[in-house]
Amino acid sequence: MLCSPTNLFRRNLSAVAVSASLLLSKRLSPSSKQTLLSFPQISPVSLVSPSIETGFSRSFLGSLRFDHIMAGQSSKGSIHDFNVKDARGNDVDLSIYKGKVLLIVNVASQCGLTNSNYTELSQLYEKYKDQGLEILAFPCNQFGGQEPGNNEQILEFACTRFKAEYPIFDKVDVNGEKTAPIYKFLKSSKGGLFGDSIKWNFSKFLVDKEGNVVDRYAPTTSPLSIEKDIKKLLA
Repeated sequence: MLCSPTNLFRRNLSAVAVSASLLLSKRLSPSSKQTLLSFPQISPVSLVSPSIETGFSRSFLGSLRFDHIMAGQSSKGSIHDFNVKDARGNDVDLSIYKGKVLLIVNVASQCGLTNSNYTELSQLYEKYKDQGLEILAFPCNQFGGQEPGNNEQILEFACTRFKAEYPIFDKVDVNGEKTAPIYKFLKSSKGGLFGDSIKWNFSKFLVDKEGNVVDRYAPTTSPLSIEKDIKKLLA
């Protein structure tokens, strides 16, 4: 326990605090000069054995690098800066949606939320597509393996069973190391109640006409309940 990274880190912080306190006392009390000069300098890492120090430092620095990389990958200014692939493998420049209100959803074909969400998404699209609403559906198989089909099967399911007329894109990962860049951006723009990660199928992001993410909705939020927010952005 004494050699755990947590205890070592606390000891290092204590050493730094002692040094800081002595420096402060020097400024406040000239008579403390001799005490300060006689006090040995303590390095924040001198209390750690070389092997532990190296491993701990690498781990800590590695996490910093990872955070920096993730931040850099989601540094685009708006949704319109991204390119994605549609379900047929064609490149799509999302700048074509400038001036449109977007509802972006990660969909699945075998989820308990599938019927209600697909049905209401089609209703919303039919009602507001001529006023500037676009729904962008991104199939994802990361939640219970509930989107196992290939893109062709997904298209047939959505378009035949639910008459989906809005665009359906290539299957993506929304969490983890292979997260699609667009979803890194969405999550960094609007975190969830318990962290940034997507919690389940049919999480929803609402994007304004300028490509800014303005709201995020839980999987259990029905599409029709978002109608009032969509109307405000369309106005």
